[in-house]
Amino acid sequence: MTNSPLWLAQIQFFTSLGFLSLFLLLELGLAWLLVYFKLRAVSPGQRVCFIQAYRFWARIFALTSILALAAGFPVLIQLGTLWPGLMARIGEVAGPLLAAAVLTTFIMKSCFLGAMLFGQRRMSDRAHTLVVVMVACGTSLALFWVLALFAWMQAPAGGQFLEGRYQVTSWFDALFSPFLFTFVWMTLALALFGAAFMMIGVTARQSLWQPVDDSHRQVFRTGLFAAVLSSTCLIGALGVYSQQVAELQPGKAAATAAYWQTGTRPDMALFGWPSEAQQITRGALAIPSLGRFALGRDEMGRAVGLDEFAGMHAPVALTFWSWRFLILVVVLAWVLGVWFLFRLRRKSFDISAISQRMRRGFSGLTYLGLPVFVFWLAYVWFGQLPYAVNGSVTTTEILTVTGAGEIFAGLLAYSAVYVLFFVAFIRLVRYFMRYGVIPVGRQRGRA
Repeated sequence: MTNSPLWLAQIQFFTSLGFLSLFLLLELGLAWLLVYFKLRAVSPGQRVCFIQAYRFWARIFALTSILALAAGFPVLIQLGTLWPGLMARIGEVAGPLLAAAVLTTFIMKSCFLGAMLFGQRRMSDRAHTLVVVMVACGTSLALFWVLALFAWMQAPAGGQFLEGRYQVTSWFDALFSPFLFTFVWMTLALALFGAAFMMIGVTARQSLWQPVDDSHRQVFRTGLFAAVLSSTCLIGALGVYSQQVAELQPGKAAATAAYWQTGTRPDMALFGWPSEAQQITRGALAIPSLGRFALGRDEMGRAVGLDEFAGMHAPVALTFWSWRFLILVVVLAWVLGVWFLFRLRRKSFDISAISQRMRRGFSGLTYLGLPVFVFWLAYVWFGQLPYAVNGSVTTTEILTVTGAGEIFAGLLAYSAVYVLFFVAFIRLVRYFMRYGVIPVGRQRGRA
């Protein structure tokens, strides 16, 4: 490790960004599933079970919303403490987008979130459903501004890099950069994926502790269908993203395939251990010529290898494995989802009709979204290195002058806080699973 402060800063920022992403995506996925529960509650025959489902999952949504808001502050702080040179170079693009995200979050949480969580007894069902929809839309819009900035940093557009900083020439091009649609697609699918498997796992554990009612059955059914839908969308989005990476980030594509020399046969190593020092992949299990579909091309039409980038490419092993683990988990989740979908169809997706052993297996899937979020973020973040803004601004030139010891101490402190909050979140969710929530009837006047 030739630059310890740089790597420690990257790990610290990745840790904070990962913690934020976990709860932001759960918040987004649960927000839209709560909208679904409210809309389904309109049906007279299913009103009671979907209202019960809404009330239970609104509590978990509230937890994710609070933690997502709290996790956003360290990320904003570390943008200044770890990367003080970044805003000087991209402030004209990043400033308005971050301001829009903060403003949207403030408006959504101050105007609608409180009414959603505490105002159900004081307004009509239609008004409250509208409030729930507005919360979901506000959460989506706030995340959109962040995604727009993140996508722009992957493929800068709509600006010129003059005198060491970006100047916007077209806000439309800057906002709708080439990766934006794919990032939005991926984010919605990831959010639904995480929330769906959480619903499956929580409902499975509840069925072991409590009598199963119609709300449990409907939540389990919803989670199962959402898991299959989201994993299918993820597979499609990853295919599109790999083609965009090959076109716009050929160095990252070469690191993903561990393709070392331009002009050689572009085999795709499914597994193996890439060695940057020797420029080989040890123990590689490769499919001949498959890499030509996922690699960039030079002017002569040859697949572009890592030798073309003179060391200015992503860490190969980290990029190589994060992509493969991501694909592996998503594909396995899709296979499991489809298999259980067809197997439980004969039992009307009734969780009480399956064995306790299988229900315990389902409960183990509660946090399956976590590794998927981590692998995706690792591939996007570390796969862009050594650049903070692709092709122009490197992480080295925006790094703080703080020493490795101080950065390492900060990493330990932040990690301890994140572990504490995550354990507390799991314990609260477990408490809700065991004891549920207290039904509250509608009352007029004061509560």
